[in-house]
Amino acid sequence: MATQATENVVRPPRQSLGLVGWLRANLFNTWWNGLITLLMLWLVGQVLFNFVAWAITAPGWVAVITNMRLFFVGRYPAELVWRVELGVWLVALLLGLSAGIWRGLSLALAVAFGALFLVVAGFALFLPAGEQPKLIPTPLFLIGTTALIGVGYALGSRLGARLRWPVIIAWLLAYPLLVLLIRGFSAEGVLTLVDTNLWGGLMLTLLLAVTGIVCSFPLGVLLALGRRSSLPIIKWFCVCYIELIRGVPLVTVLFMAQIMLPLFLPQGVSVDNLVRAMVAITLFSAAYLAENVRGGLQAIPRGQEEAARALGLNPVQTTLFITLPQALRAVIPVLVGQFISLFKDTSLVTIVGLSDLVGMSQSIIAQPAWTQVSGGVWRETFLFVAVIFWIFCFTMSRASQQIERNLNVGKF
Repeated sequence: MATQATENVVRPPRQSLGLVGWLRANLFNTWWNGLITLLMLWLVGQVLFNFVAWAITAPGWVAVITNMRLFFVGRYPAELVWRVELGVWLVALLLGLSAGIWRGLSLALAVAFGALFLVVAGFALFLPAGEQPKLIPTPLFLIGTTALIGVGYALGSRLGARLRWPVIIAWLLAYPLLVLLIRGFSAEGVLTLVDTNLWGGLMLTLLLAVTGIVCSFPLGVLLALGRRSSLPIIKWFCVCYIELIRGVPLVTVLFMAQIMLPLFLPQGVSVDNLVRAMVAITLFSAAYLAENVRGGLQAIPRGQEEAARALGLNPVQTTLFITLPQALRAVIPVLVGQFISLFKDTSLVTIVGLSDLVGMSQSIIAQPAWTQVSGGVWRETFLFVAVIFWIFCFTMSRASQQIERNLNVGKF
């Protein structure tokens, strides 16, 4: 009775302390806490003041603005940049449609990238005329990208369920269509073939990252399942593969793909350098992803499998419908962390001759026009690259948190 009476007591609502009350309670509750707070505020203020003063007066931003096209598409022919822009517009339209149909995470991504394109459009107004693409001026392209996201959102909200499957199919076909559009296939005409040696910048980084993520995920799941298999041949093949790949750095795998692979190919047969890098990144990431998925599978209680067998499900059905979905749900943070690491590791392809975003930065810093600048332009250039990497990594992190909230990961 006493316990029940205690539970029925209605506690008064906690009053808001306000800004001054919160500061007094948390930062100035004792004299030493107040002293530490003031010291930290002084240090942070000094750092911010010096950084802003440097950012405003730094001469290297001219190099960043002038070489904006190199940052995003590398040495891709300027007269064909419209093909890359057309691909971006296609993705923007699909993102807007997805936001209108499913809302939630898709809507958050659409709003974030739409705002980002508008901000970049403001900076793109400072591009020299020689750096503008010949067909679509850069500011118009960026504003048009945001507009397409808005149009897609309006169509998705209006048509709703009727566009669900067409949009899903369009997303599945978007990647090969984009690669075909960027690469081309004819010797002359609108879709002139562009050698992959001319691909670079952010475009190449995204292609490597998307290929590695999309292809390594199913391969990693298969390796994780194979390592738990009762068939010795499959089990030990997966074990040897995972342990071998995880025992060497990514740079070694990239060098083997670029240098040693041609030794095992028949004479006259060659594989494109970009394809070799994509395969190397995929195989390397799959080994780490397999261990992450295996950890999720081991966390599933054996009672789940026993209950599935009691219901008459065979091992394949048990894996596909019972254990694997729960395992993937449990390791979402680890998987996204792996994908973020993969996205950043794509910068290592610079070592094997591919000019990704970091490789383009090194090329820009080495340009004769900027080597004469006092202090060089490497600080501004790499800060710009770091901001781009941070935007995509932070977006993936926030997307992971949204997925976790939607699936109630970590809540029981």
